[in-house]
Amino acid sequence: MILYPAIDLKDGQAVRLLHGDMDKSTVFNDDPVAQAQDFVTAGCEWLHLVDLNGAFAGEPVNAAPVEAILKSCTIPVQLGGGIRDMATIEAWLEKGLTRVILGTVAVENPDLVREAARTFPGHVAVGIDARNGFVATKGWAEETDVRVTELAKSFEDAGVAAIIYTDILRDGAMKGPNIDATAALARAVSIPVVASGGVSSLEDLIALRDCGADLQGAISGRALYDGAIDLKEALAALKA
Repeated sequence: MILYPAIDLKDGQAVRLLHGDMDKSTVFNDDPVAQAQDFVTAGCEWLHLVDLNGAFAGEPVNAAPVEAILKSCTIPVQLGGGIRDMATIEAWLEKGLTRVILGTVAVENPDLVREAARTFPGHVAVGIDARNGFVATKGWAEETDVRVTELAKSFEDAGVAAIIYTDILRDGAMKGPNIDATAALARAVSIPVVASGGVSSLEDLIALRDCGADLQGAISGRALYDGAIDLKEALAALKA
């Protein structure tokens, strides 16, 4: 199982939000490139980036730090936030991004997800952000009446590379991931699932690894910055 260290970008800085609230952010590093390089040096195989401002704006906002990270790091990088048209998808992939994460458009324009997955096979993931089992969009600011599993199953034949599943109420709260919901989603679809939200200890990562569902990976942010998870220890455990 892959550990994806998260770098959430707000106003050019690496931050973490509590429950997705832009007004409840903690700055962990004002140099996102240095943070990315630290993760690479520690042995991480992927980086997970989120353009938080872009998620609300509907277009890339933190492009400069993302591009700088892409130029300085040799491992694969995935990015979500504000990617809502083919031109933006193509532009990011041309700049060296390995995988784009489409969230809001997966609800509002699923045909775009299908077109992107056909055009760029292996490079398109769907981000499903959930609050109480229902999908939230536009940087988690808007709730829908679409159920998580319903949305995930609608892309079974689309050729998407992964589903990034985030439980908003767990995100940044250091209360542990929603293992039951994550495992249930992974069992319900054939698309690889990456868990996100609430991963706060090595025990959480091991529980996800051993949950009985074949998860592709788990994303962690605050716990890595706070030191609640020792990165090298976690990487070793997930390779065991």
